[in-house]
Amino acid sequence: MVTTVVAGNPKPGSRTLEAATRLAEALTGRSPDHVIDVIGLGSGLLGWGDEAVAAAVSTTAASDLVVVASPTFKATYTGVLKLFLDQFATGDGLRDVTAVPLMLGGGPAHALAPDLLLKPVLVELGATCPAPGLYLLDSSYTDDGRIAEYADRWRGAVTAQTTSV
Repeated sequence: MVTTVVAGNPKPGSRTLEAATRLAEALTGRSPDHVIDVIGLGSGLLGWGDEAVAAAVSTTAASDLVVVASPTFKATYTGVLKLFLDQFATGDGLRDVTAVPLMLGGGPAHALAPDLLLKPVLVELGATCPAPGLYLLDSSYTDDGRIAEYADRWRGAVTAQTTSV
């Protein structure tokens, strides 16, 4: 199983990236094969045909499992993540990819954001999301046990989906 983490935080090396990597490891028992810190793609995201962006899109689309993560920004996912997701073809850009939406925020007010805002975009791009999205508080995700709880609860559904596509 090829696992990729996609983090759409405007800050490189963010807590969002760390949380997504932790979730991928908890779901699979190993480090992800690929980590895409979207902000590192820079201005190539603003147009079409950038080689680094195309390679990141290709890597993501060829993955079995992708954890797609964003901080909650203006009550939704970030613009930098949107720019990356816009690079995928609608309907089949993430065909045969199992995706897990993950969002971090400062408080519980946006706890439904992964399912209401990020998951529909991933499904529109062709991904299968067999489990609910995960929302974490950015101040406590490292020690609150929610990543482990989520992985214990949903690992079977996620891994079963990745082996059936």
